[in-house]
Amino acid sequence: MTTVTQRTRPMPGFLGTGPRRATAAVLAVTIANAIVVEVLFFTASDTPEPMLSAGRFLGLHAAVLLALQLVLVARVPWLDRRLGMGQLTAWHRWVGITLAWTITVHATLATWAYARIRNWPFGTLVEKFAGSLGTVAGFVAGTLLLLIVLASTRAARRRLPYELWHALHLGTYAVVGFAIVHQTVENPISQPATWAKVYWVLLWTIAIGTFVFGRVALPLWRNARHGLRVSAVVPETDDVVSVHVTGRDLDRMPALAGQFFLWRFLTPTRWWQVNPFSLSKAPDGRSLRLTAKAVGSGSAGLRRIRVGTRVFVEGPYGAFTGLHRTQPATLLIAGGVGITPIRSLLEDLDGSIVVLYRARSEADAPLLGELRELAAAKGAELHLVTGRTRDTTPTPLGADHLLSLVPDVRQRDVYVCGPSAMTNAVLKTLRGLGVPRTQLHAEIFALAD
Repeated sequence: MTTVTQRTRPMPGFLGTGPRRATAAVLAVTIANAIVVEVLFFTASDTPEPMLSAGRFLGLHAAVLLALQLVLVARVPWLDRRLGMGQLTAWHRWVGITLAWTITVHATLATWAYARIRNWPFGTLVEKFAGSLGTVAGFVAGTLLLLIVLASTRAARRRLPYELWHALHLGTYAVVGFAIVHQTVENPISQPATWAKVYWVLLWTIAIGTFVFGRVALPLWRNARHGLRVSAVVPETDDVVSVHVTGRDLDRMPALAGQFFLWRFLTPTRWWQVNPFSLSKAPDGRSLRLTAKAVGSGSAGLRRIRVGTRVFVEGPYGAFTGLHRTQPATLLIAGGVGITPIRSLLEDLDGSIVVLYRARSEADAPLLGELRELAAAKGAELHLVTGRTRDTTPTPLGADHLLSLVPDVRQRDVYVCGPSAMTNAVLKTLRGLGVPRTQLHAEIFALAD
């Protein structure tokens, strides 16, 4: 007997415009800081050589961009629930690329300007810079940042295990530290204005404080409060496993169906590994469940975890929840292991629901039995779409196929989760069918590709 849990309701008022308000808030704060920095620059008392002046101008803006990066990855609940980690990560990526170019041009102009002003040959320039703490700190910060950006390119990302990519990104903390040393020692604002010093102290205090709160203090507090442990490990198929976790006061864990956690299983060989897995069951206040496919070393080893193992989580994260519904009817589309948050949402949502589950075959469809039972209990339509794309007519999840299965698709909120290629193709098709963007919600499982 399936117990149906309904914690969210369709069309909630507070998130109807939440993403737009959060976007406007981030943009407004960024522009305000850029204006302050430009006032600081143009009211400086000295008039350096034009090339050096341009380098300083870019350096000041680089500091603001770096502070913005900290806020974007701080995983602040207010932003995360409205925008989702996917949107925040996309912004983080573009700000990172902009920051890398800004720092590169800043360093090039400043170095060239000093060489011209002092008339130093290259060897003398290197010797002078090597003897300056601020310059060395800036060089190290810039080099680390460029390495992190290169490691995040699509070509490198496909080849790097998630755990190694995550470890490389920890270098961002060092970038911030070295950048602050560089800015403090090589203070590009020559005027001794107190308000300028107060501004920079406040900027870095707020940015670092936000980051420490979201990434350190909040996870430590939640884990100490809930004391999570593995209660069961259940193989679903040959390469898919579910892990059940229990703890204290889970009814006060602010998790919603469709969200995910970053999971660490504290064993001698796994404590350092962290993996993002969605909840595959709506939170019921008593336990949490994740279901994962064996893709990398982290997910492949889940079935060997022992009952009683302590668990450390970060989260819950994600805006892939019922809070963002705008219509009373819903279409849920899943591909492969992307069924995990979709199954969770099906348990949580109400109203008219259609579920499309894309898999190669019925045997390759994890949680299908649960899904059928749950759909029957909810009165939802469930369609299992199987077969290889090139061998199937009409194209699975193509425009004609979607309209034949869900004629009123334009009047529904649509939630899509699966491998990135499938998700992007389905979203493109839905937009072509005229489904408003405000009704489209996606969670892309890039790690499952």
